[in-house]
Amino acid sequence: MGFRLMIVDDSSSMRSIVKRTVEMSGFDVEHFFEADNGKTALEILDNEWVDAILSDLNMPVMDGEAFLTALQENPMFSEIPVIVVTTEGRDEKLQQLRSLGAAAFIKKPFKPEVIRDTLVRALGLESLDALGEDDGDDMDF
Repeated sequence: MGFRLMIVDDSSSMRSIVKRTVEMSGFDVEHFFEADNGKTALEILDNEWVDAILSDLNMPVMDGEAFLTALQENPMFSEIPVIVVTTEGRDEKLQQLRSLGAAAFIKKPFKPEVIRDTLVRALGLESLDALGEDDGDDMDF
């Protein structure tokens, strides 16, 4: 059973990097959706269900903050965990984003295990092993 993830970033190369890093992490993804801003992401969500969203903050048309706000205002989308992928590190900014509905943060640059572990926590999973992804090596995540 794979997850359906959305990557929201105005940079196609960053979307590719995030996608590839998630794949390298061993996180089981059935389908990736990609959007270049929050408005496009909302349009995709009108027709597709996703389990989690990995979103940038600085984007044209609809930035990450406006996107978080729009998600929280829609009961259909408000429970989707949003992980903000950012260079932002100021505590007050991160607290503001959390109050807008951000479930977690990943600081750029990032490693596959950071993305994997953050997705596992944001989705309320105990580990990848809980999904039947045990590859037999008794490694705890």
